Amino acid sequence: MGARRVGSSSTFLSLACAAFLLGLSPSHAVEPGQKVVRVGFVDPESPAAGRPSGVDGFWQRLRELGWVEGKNLVIEERQAEGRYERLPALMSEIVASNVDVIVTYGTPTAIAARNATSTLPIVDALMGDPVGTGLAASLARPGSNLTGLSFAWSDIASKWLELLRETVPHLSTVAVIANPDTPLVGLAKEIRVVAPTHALKTRTIEVRNPQALDRAFRQAERGAQGVVVMPDPMLSAHRQQVTVLAAKRRLPAIYPIREFVDAGGLMAYGPSTASMFRRAAEYVDKILKGAKPGDLPIEQPTKFELVVNLRTAKALGLAIPESILLRADEVIK
Repeated sequence: MGARRVGSSSTFLSLACAAFLLGLSPSHAVEPGQKVVRVGFVDPESPAAGRPSGVDGFWQRLRELGWVEGKNLVIEERQAEGRYERLPALMSEIVASNVDVIVTYGTPTAIAARNATSTLPIVDALMGDPVGTGLAASLARPGSNLTGLSFAWSDIASKWLELLRETVPHLSTVAVIANPDTPLVGLAKEIRVVAPTHALKTRTIEVRNPQALDRAFRQAERGAQGVVVMPDPMLSAHRQQVTVLAAKRRLPAIYPIREFVDAGGLMAYGPSTASMFRRAAEYVDKILKGAKPGDLPIEQPTKFELVVNLRTAKALGLAIPESILLRADEVIK
């Protein structure tokens, strides 16, 4: 269950007691007569496994906007620990806790939230394709109780292959590691479609749980010279295991978010999750001040980042081309 499970209260005294129990100083106790809002945060991953760094930026941005835990903000938080089957129950718990808005990230969690409530506002920081998955009528006017930010993954599938092709000598076959249960599984098909334009073949390897990861990388080792790891909360939650296995099998891999590179992965290319989480906080602020989620356009990222880990490249015996280093937003040495 969540790291934060602050109980509700209608009086200053009970909230002050809750603040005391949480170790908050009196200056952080809820002030009498101050409006208190409740934000439900459902994390498809787990803080213990290292969730996206942008999550901290989300709470920081909320504080900058005047929403401070212990003063005018109560947080109900749950973690699914990368297990999709837990999402429906966790969303039901959050709905029952009388929150003012639900915040989450990832397409599976957005779907679970919409299945749990059609009335409570939902803000998803990192959706895939909200229109294609039926979460929104359109990006400009979602028309429901859900809004947020969308990754638009399909536009960068070709970029992943391009970067691998440029980095790995004699690359001819790429293993695509994907969870078939994620709504973004169609992106694996797109990679297969664009692969011939890069003179590459692809092989999709399905992984539904962390127990299957070792087998997946053993399969990838047979015949593939590089790996694309698809965006997925389960894979992200177990990114330490993923990057260790890629190193063990000496497979250069490209990942969808920088957190994999921080965990020892070779390179990542994708939207800046930090900026998307900060923007999601601004959506929450608007909703708490009266805006309707269905009227707030779902935004797509404008900032993409390329992160390269030279230590991992050296361990794999790879020389990262100067052309990639010059384009990289960050190089880990």
